[in-house]
Amino acid sequence: MDFHAKMRRSHQTGRPKLACEIAQDRVIAARAADSGQVLELCSTSELAPGSVVPDLTEANLRERNSVVSALRETLGNLAARSRDVVAVVPDAAVRVILLDFETLPDNREEAESVVRFRLRKSLPFDVDKAKVSYHAQSASGATRVVAAVALNSVIEDYESAFREAGFAPGLVMPSMLAALGGASADRATLVVKVDARTISIAILDQKQLLLFRTLENARGVTISGEQLAEDVYPSIVFFQDTYNTSIAEIFVAGVSDLTDTAPALHSQTGAEVKELVRASQLGLGGGSIPKWRMAGVVGALLSTN
Repeated sequence: MDFHAKMRRSHQTGRPKLACEIAQDRVIAARAADSGQVLELCSTSELAPGSVVPDLTEANLRERNSVVSALRETLGNLAARSRDVVAVVPDAAVRVILLDFETLPDNREEAESVVRFRLRKSLPFDVDKAKVSYHAQSASGATRVVAAVALNSVIEDYESAFREAGFAPGLVMPSMLAALGGASADRATLVVKVDARTISIAILDQKQLLLFRTLENARGVTISGEQLAEDVYPSIVFFQDTYNTSIAEIFVAGVSDLTDTAPALHSQTGAEVKELVRASQLGLGGGSIPKWRMAGVVGALLSTN
């Protein structure tokens, strides 16, 4: 199993044309066109409340049969020749951590051992029982590692549900890291993604991930623009103080209406606020699925990075 956290270009050889996100309330799947520039077909199935309870340490799939049935139906509607799929899992099931190193060993196994050692004190579970995927990026002469960590049991639960539905989850990604694949980041860019349990915040610049935080979201998807901006503001201040750079662009996902969210975030930064998912990316395949719910599968399949 390739629990792969880094953002890839969608045209890479062998990348699946299918992506499917298991969210707390529904399953969302999409099939990319051969061009890799647009989704040609999308499908969704609702889940009963309590079917999926995203968590770092506890079982996530509480109504497993219902989830498997939803996966089988939703992915089956896409009529894809291949059964390979990018599996997108909830952000609350994965811990994403940025680590700075002077250097990392060239040998991949040795490097992973070093990363795991650094992670030990940052996790609420035993790192030896976890899957760790990381991406190393250059940072001012040093090395910054984007590490995604999840308990073996949690990821294997999601993977086996896909397999029971008849599909092969060769690539597993937390929702926010998948979504970041759809954000152009040539300048300082803030990405905010809201779901029922979490608010995920990322700041990228020159295609480098400089800040990543996942906050608990007690207000759910009904959070107001002012409340969201208040929660995001400390991360903006930290970034601007640390890097002496202002936010130039903001993308938002998971919010159905930017009417009050956009002005609230703009007032803090002066940056233009846009929806992360564009209607043009959905082509004719978007159907009745609101594009603000599509960030995970869009970013997984149509990565701009």
